[in-house]
Parts: sequence; C-alpha cells; structure tokens
Amino acid sequence: MTPEQMEERDVVEFVDDEGNTLLLEVMDYFFYNGEEFAALCDAKEDGETAEDDAVYIMKINSFTDENGEEMEEFVPPDEELMEKLISVVRTRFSEEDDEDDEDEE
Repeated sequence: MTPEQMEERDVVEFVDDEGNTLLLEVMDYFFYNGEEFAALCDAKEDGETAEDDAVYIMKINSFTDENGEEMEEFVPPDEELMEKLISVVRTRFSEEDDEDDEDEE
C-alpha cells in the first residue's frame, strides 16, 4: 500500500510488542468525555472489512511538533475506560447499520 493510499483511506501504521508492523484503518472517530478516540480495524488491500474483523479502540492525543505541524498520536486507552468505549463503538455501528437498512428500503 502506497503512502498516498494510506492517507486517502486513513491508514495508520503501528508496531506491536514483538516488532511486527500492523496497518490499521480508521473506521470512525468519536468523542467520549471530551477526549477523542478512534475505532480501527485491519487495513485490507482491497479496502473491504469483514464483520468478524477485530476492532481496536485508541485514544488520540493531538500535539504540535517542533516544526509547528499538528500531529496525532494513537495510544491505548485506560483499561477502566475500555468497557464504556466498547459500548459506545457498538452503539455507533449499530446505529449506522440501522441507517443503512433504512436507506436500502
């Protein structure tokens, strides 16, 4: 996947604890208690996502780098928040599915 495709599709590169590279695509941004979060899934070459794909929730910290550019850092949220965030994401996606069903009728 080229850098242009990554940016166009909002794909973020992560490195796990074992040094493996993961490409995750942002499915949705949302706010909870005044903080910004993102729901992400594995980035597929064809842009398709399967219903059983794992969904990752990350907190977004915004900052300005030394060149004055706005940057975003994706970090895991606090464990005690995770259950509430999962509920928020499930609700958001079930509402989107309901809207899609209504549009098809």
